[in-house]
Amino acid sequence: MLSTSPSLDALISEFARLPGIGRKTAQRLALHVLKRPREEAVQMAAALLDVKDNVRTCSLCCNITEDDPCTICSSTRRDHGVICVVEESNDVFAIERTNEFRGLYHVLGGRLSPLEGMGPDDLHVRELLDRSSEGVEEIILAMNPNVEGEATTLYLSRLLKPMGLRITRIARGIPMGSDLEFTDAATITRAFEGRIAL
Repeated sequence: MLSTSPSLDALISEFARLPGIGRKTAQRLALHVLKRPREEAVQMAAALLDVKDNVRTCSLCCNITEDDPCTICSSTRRDHGVICVVEESNDVFAIERTNEFRGLYHVLGGRLSPLEGMGPDDLHVRELLDRSSEGVEEIILAMNPNVEGEATTLYLSRLLKPMGLRITRIARGIPMGSDLEFTDAATITRAFEGRIAL
């Protein structure tokens, strides 16, 4: 790429470091920032610094928060007897958008993945075990449906079952709007295993 501005090149490089952002998208974002008023760039910079200065993990659920404990953990309207275990904070956002789950969460901070160097000690497993002995009746395992998610689900279920808790997992099946002919065999198998009576 022909460089005409070291400052613009530096901004493009920073945007390109973000997940899912390639060099072309980074260039478009940088040029967009360049066209906008200076005040918007100042607001964006301030928002970035505020996030770095104020956001941390909840000491109970390990989700991102500015308050400790977070608003979900401290809510009296939530069912404190049910904990939904997820891999990352964005999974909490996805579940909360449904307005269906009324329990608490526990964010592992990843999943078991030996190829990526992620073992049990790299996840918030100890914190989950500590929380599970405090009036919890059910643990819902909501890992992503991939090899690492399945391994994490199996590992956690083996750790938690001796505690006498009800261990469940979210159902797997055919996504809305998809066709059976384009669905893989494992998903169809899970859909049959998770069928419900009407």
